[in-house]
Amino acid sequence: MDDTEAELAMDEGDYTGIGNEDEFEHAGDSDFEDDLDDHLLFKPEWEAAPLQPQADEDYDPEDDVFAFADDELEDIQQDACRSGFVRVPYPDPRAGQSMSHSSVDHGANMAYGAHLANDDNPYHPFNSQIKWEVARWAKVHGATSTAFTDLLSIDGVSEHLGLSFKNTNELNKIIDHELPTGCPKFQREQVVVAGESFDVYYHDIIECVKSLYGDPDFARYLTFAPERHYTDKDQTVCLFHDMHTGKWWWNMQKKLDQHCPGGTIIPIIISTDKTQVTMFRNKSAYPVYLTIGNIPKEICHKPSRGAHILLAYLPTTRLKHIANKASRRQSIANLYHACLSRVLAPLEHAGLEGINMCTGDGALRRRHPLFASFVGDYPEQLLATGIKFGDCPKCDVEKDDTESNTVQLHLRKIGEVLDALTALDQGNLAFVRACAAVGIKPVIHPFWEKLLFANIFQSVTPDVLHQLYQGLVKHLLAWLEAACGATEIDAHCRRLPPNHHIRLFTKGITTLSRICCFLLGIIIDICRLLRAVRGLLDFVYLAQYLCHSTETLQLLDEALDLFHENKLIFVDLGIRTNFNLPKLHAARHYPRMIMQFGSTDNYNTEYTERLHIDLAKDAYRATNHKDDWRLAGSHELDPYHSHPPDMTFGRKQVMVKHPSAKSVSLEMLATDYGATHFRDALAHYIAQQSRGNDPTPLHDHALNVLAHDIHFPFHRLPVFHKIKWCSVDARGYGDAHITLDSVHAKPRRKFGSHVIARRSDTALVRLGANLKDLREFHVGQVRSIPLLFPPTICLPTHLAYVEWFTPFSPAPDRNSGLYKVSCSLRGGDTMASIVSIADIERSVHLIPRFGVMAQREWTSDTVLEDCDTFWLNSYIDRYTFSMFR
Repeated sequence: MDDTEAELAMDEGDYTGIGNEDEFEHAGDSDFEDDLDDHLLFKPEWEAAPLQPQADEDYDPEDDVFAFADDELEDIQQDACRSGFVRVPYPDPRAGQSMSHSSVDHGANMAYGAHLANDDNPYHPFNSQIKWEVARWAKVHGATSTAFTDLLSIDGVSEHLGLSFKNTNELNKIIDHELPTGCPKFQREQVVVAGESFDVYYHDIIECVKSLYGDPDFARYLTFAPERHYTDKDQTVCLFHDMHTGKWWWNMQKKLDQHCPGGTIIPIIISTDKTQVTMFRNKSAYPVYLTIGNIPKEICHKPSRGAHILLAYLPTTRLKHIANKASRRQSIANLYHACLSRVLAPLEHAGLEGINMCTGDGALRRRHPLFASFVGDYPEQLLATGIKFGDCPKCDVEKDDTESNTVQLHLRKIGEVLDALTALDQGNLAFVRACAAVGIKPVIHPFWEKLLFANIFQSVTPDVLHQLYQGLVKHLLAWLEAACGATEIDAHCRRLPPNHHIRLFTKGITTLSRICCFLLGIIIDICRLLRAVRGLLDFVYLAQYLCHSTETLQLLDEALDLFHENKLIFVDLGIRTNFNLPKLHAARHYPRMIMQFGSTDNYNTEYTERLHIDLAKDAYRATNHKDDWRLAGSHELDPYHSHPPDMTFGRKQVMVKHPSAKSVSLEMLATDYGATHFRDALAHYIAQQSRGNDPTPLHDHALNVLAHDIHFPFHRLPVFHKIKWCSVDARGYGDAHITLDSVHAKPRRKFGSHVIARRSDTALVRLGANLKDLREFHVGQVRSIPLLFPPTICLPTHLAYVEWFTPFSPAPDRNSGLYKVSCSLRGGDTMASIVSIADIERSVHLIPRFGVMAQREWTSDTVLEDCDTFWLNSYIDRYTFSMFR
């Protein structure tokens, strides 16, 4: 087996039966698009007229001409000054506009809310709080049907609690008939393939769309029309983040306007991924999930917000009764498409004619649900497109050319594929030959065949989880293990200092795949592959930006080029013979897909992986039919406008109310916390602060004289052990606060007979006002965080004792792209200062300069003292990456 076959075998998906593994020009960014598309050579996908049920790849759109009035242009310019970006609306104001504000019943949520408004009992349909809480516990905390029924069957339990239900079935009836449900009931239908019938369970997709679209929790945040976002008033740098800022929505709106102007598009996003639902007997499920592109991606990311619906369960049979492997695989593919065709069939009429739907606030619009995106890993993509294993599911590049980053790419022509599918009427042989001529398998009536404007080759989106982390990074780690040795890589990993963003794996990392945050640093001194590794890691981090611009997309291409320019080192070392990997080739499609559908977090399978637990596995194990439900809000909704996310994550610094240690002596600060020079540093800080606003800097000698005369009226201080940075709901989605970062300064302490080493994290300290200039920042090791109450001098309440590292060099290391820092010494002694914690910007992670072999006496607890030279880890999180890149 050669390298390519071995790599492809890692992606084997036998359950699928497929083997082993329009654009309208955006105003202002045409130069970039010309540069990008010249080397991609994708042809426009849609034909303007006449309107057809399917897209045609030969469509050549005319340039969009925006005719804004003077006052509209002035509003756009004011918008740029106000929010830092320019919002260009779709030129036809009818797109996405409501037809009326209906006052009729808008579904079960509002009906239930109306009932509560006329009833003194807020726990309806239960007549007391205790009954409500018992029912809530039974459905939310994962008790199985049998366990809950057995609990209620204990003599006196039901009577003592006064419950109106005596078993799970009676409780289910109350929930099903008297509480609002989040989606319609499952339907069961038989699909016949190869003479055998199979059951497919599914919800009505239109009712599911209505449920999401009409959810009161989403009403304020829904997007109804496409927009273009720019960073400047001249509209030269375009932004792509949520789906409505991508070209796909804009182009589909223009197509739809030719048939029925004023319609509102609902982008349908479908996700599929087979999963195991039991820990024994290999019981599996094949769930299909649904969400809509009108809901902001920040809401879709969180399973608790209910923005995804379990749309269907597909049959998981392997058809072992069919002896011929080729026939078996073909029958499985036909079964897959037959089932999905049945599930998605209502979209054919609804997409063309539209359906009147109400949002949760009662606004009525004519909605057109259009199939937009298919989210799945590589085997799923092949199954959906009908492409053979090893080929690209998007373009027609030859299998042996997938390793190249210069070969011209052409999106597969949907028109030719649809023509080939019509050959089925001419007999099996003609059908097989026609499909082979266009590069697909002979799939009978694929699910996307009749969907309006559907181009499955465009709809297949990037997959960060499977393509990057479980694909490229996993391969990269195997290559590095072969080049550097697993023993030495693991030895370096075990000696990394702690940080909020990483887990320390004391047994090593060579069996893991999601270790990008420190991978480059631990091989920097033992590996000749730095530039290739750096290119791939840069690509992984850039691909996950929450908001892209035409400039960052260029950086994405440059990062991939850096890998390809240096990848032959793996061949020279005998690790690889070629790089014909479909997941590596898929990286070339990322820039175009981001321009089409927004940033990659709009369609990452990582989010649906969590849904397997909430909607598939737990539901299967509980063996009851639980539906989510929420009450409709009755408050007035404020106008909401989306804006591009930034890379700061909207953080705020937080300190706990009470100190971790109420009274710590100055001697203990030196011995247990490691704050050796605390007295001198605090004296110098007070001396400097006592000069008030005097701009004249003091020389070291003068400052020493002032500090020498300062005497402390205290011998003990309260001390904090942690600084936290928590998220803020910057975009107004009602998100809960979570801890994004932290810096620890814990003392050495005893735990029984063991001594726990001190922890003194490193942090980035702001010394100036220019947050974009690295010269305004220094790295320091935080030893203690005392709380001061000086009676006569106005000082910040919370201070930190910091030991310094050297300033950043003008440029990072050429090969690794990392900055090197060392312990800052004066006369052989560590330089230390007292700073306000408000000047501590965030934690940073330093990777020791291990050399070819890590010193075996070093440990994670002591390496910051044992080593004197470090690399600043710019891959610790996306914000640090964007700051130091």
